[in-house]
Amino acid sequence: MNYDDNVVRRLKRLEGQIRGVLGMMEEGKDCKDVIAQLSAVRSATDKAMAYIVATNLEQCIVEERAKGNDTGGLVKEAVELLIKSR
Repeated sequence: MNYDDNVVRRLKRLEGQIRGVLGMMEEGKDCKDVIAQLSAVRSATDKAMAYIVATNLEQCIVEERAKGNDTGGLVKEAVELLIKSR
């Protein structure tokens, strides 16, 4: 699968958020603030995973339809991936 610039930007943003959380911890910031930022990281991670699964699913469906194959299994597999990620 080819990963587009959108997902790369998302992951770089996540990297920055993680560095920010580490900085907060090194500075001894309040745990509520650290948890709030970690929650934002988790949300951004979930969105990045959903984007990757959706993009991959779209590509796979196009390829399978071109071959004349059924795509129902692909959707089920994508949903299972998202469920496992939680």
